[in-house]
Amino acid sequence: MLYTSLMIKIAIDVREACREKRTGKGQWTYGFVSELLNRGEVDVLLFSDSPLPDNWKSVKKVIFPSGLSWHFKVAKALKSITNLDLYLSPTSFIVPAIIGNRIKFIPVVHDLIAFRSEPHDKKAQIVEKCLLKRTLKKASCICTVSENTKSDLLKKYPFIDSTSVTSVFAGPMSDDEVQNIPDNKTILCAGTLSPRKNQLRLIKAYNSLPKHLKEKYQLLLVGGHGWNDKEIINSVKTSDGVIWKGHVSNDEYESLMCTCTVLALPSLYEGFGLQILDALKRGVPILTSNRGSIPELVGDNAVFVDPEDILDMANGLEKILTDESLREDLRKRSQGYSKRFSWAHSVDLFMEAVHNI
Repeated sequence: MLYTSLMIKIAIDVREACREKRTGKGQWTYGFVSELLNRGEVDVLLFSDSPLPDNWKSVKKVIFPSGLSWHFKVAKALKSITNLDLYLSPTSFIVPAIIGNRIKFIPVVHDLIAFRSEPHDKKAQIVEKCLLKRTLKKASCICTVSENTKSDLLKKYPFIDSTSVTSVFAGPMSDDEVQNIPDNKTILCAGTLSPRKNQLRLIKAYNSLPKHLKEKYQLLLVGGHGWNDKEIINSVKTSDGVIWKGHVSNDEYESLMCTCTVLALPSLYEGFGLQILDALKRGVPILTSNRGSIPELVGDNAVFVDPEDILDMANGLEKILTDESLREDLRKRSQGYSKRFSWAHSVDLFMEAVHNI
């Protein structure tokens, strides 16, 4: 894609990418911004409330203390920036709601979880319900992380012109080409503990597996505390063969992806599913749900289950754990399929949207 040679000046909220323990939105922001910084066509200013990752240290930045005042300070600072072309808000709608149409901005909509029936973080729910509609009306254009999220957005807000919404997708957590060598003992489930990630039903499905499979395979949960997770944690404590390690480092996460036998992530809803893309890239056989953006992400390269049917989930687990030829077939097909998603492709799509406005 060829663009004008004029440098584009973009300010970006990168707070979530600077967290010691990044959640999905933080990982998305980190991967996207890291790729954007490699482009010679943008002049970037990063806004944060904590120190930047080491590989971003030389980038121009403004750091304000965290809290509600952060948003108002950023909004004020944006007005004083000479020749600012755009503000990119990848995780929050508060600053866009404050600045309105006085400054061009693009929000990134990851999902519409706040508007669904599953329990969700109350603070995030309130903010999104109060500010998302206002933000969308004032946005110069809108980015989503999947076609499914775009579809959900257009259904909920029919006033949006579909041509103003661009799906930019995502890339893998690491560019490392190390492939999965299964340890033949680990079912990995990676995600923040919450009802939406569906760990409780997954544990119940695992508990119903035949004894010989439970003796051979452990169910390993990794991910920090989320919301409404008390019952999940109690179920871990009372289930033989189930382990919860909490949040793990990037290095340990990569190691687990390279050694687990299966990734099980039967979420009730995903805006994209970064862990699933990481598994595809590594050649990890995947058991997942048939909802949200997941079918869009994996194609037919997974074993799909009904995430609300524990028996169906148990049958899916037994199938993928006992059928070695199935796992090998998934392994071979998924590695090639995953190449359609990359941060370079995501930034290309974003830059095309930017130049269109």
